[in-house]
Amino acid sequence: MKNFKEIFMKIVFLIAALASIGAVILICVFLFANGIPAIKEIGLFDFLLGDTWRPGNDLYGIWPMIVGSIYVTAGAIIVGVPIGVLTAIYLARFCPPRIYRIAKPAVSLMAGIPSIIYGFFGLVVMVPIMRELFGGSGKSVLTASILLGIMILPTIVSVSESAIRAVPNSYYEGALALGASHERSVFFATLPAAKSGILAGIVLGIGRAIGETMAVIMIAGNQTEIPGSIFEGVRTLTANIVLEMGYAADLHREALIATAVVLFVFILLINLLLSLFRGRKEA
Repeated sequence: MKNFKEIFMKIVFLIAALASIGAVILICVFLFANGIPAIKEIGLFDFLLGDTWRPGNDLYGIWPMIVGSIYVTAGAIIVGVPIGVLTAIYLARFCPPRIYRIAKPAVSLMAGIPSIIYGFFGLVVMVPIMRELFGGSGKSVLTASILLGIMILPTIVSVSESAIRAVPNSYYEGALALGASHERSVFFATLPAAKSGILAGIVLGIGRAIGETMAVIMIAGNQTEIPGSIFEGVRTLTANIVLEMGYAADLHREALIATAVVLFVFILLINLLLSLFRGRKEA
């Protein structure tokens, strides 16, 4: 009976793993089968580097959306990564138990808040503040970056804290034994040992920032032009797909699917760069 249970559970785990792999393969097949023909028809460079998106005139250049996605994601990284990593360090090594019992559930609660609520908060609270401080409509790269930086915090904090706690306590104790202070032991002994897990959390956060749609639509301005500054509106790749997929047809629809292909490739490149970086560090 024991051997039967073990074999049965191995089969269950195998099926689960194959289902995950199969889902990824199906998504890839769908995207590339529908997106590549559109890229061929439009022209690779006209599609990727074209600065005009005007489906009514058969102009499908997504360069402004690529730039917009990069700007907003970079801004979210600048805002979210330092705060998220430092928060994880505090929760893992500095936070008193009484505060931890409040702070940890609060961080977890942030992860469960729907994107539309974040977007509504940005629209009602952040946009008016930005309008008063910097003028314009308030819907801009800066506003979207700050909001996305807040949205990626739970992912970065949770994964980074787990990575820091997974480091054997002997690293910390050894640093103390050599005369280092508590702070130096954490930052120069424990933290470097947890860098792989922290990087994984950052990449997951970047993936959420790139793929976020609803909140960005509400506060980014949705302008299909390359922004001249961080105080101007922008449209991201995800926003472009959502805003126009409902009424798109023929080449227009295929061009939006091709936009999803570009977004998918971005995510793959980010994960590949992380793998290469981690492999180089381990070597």
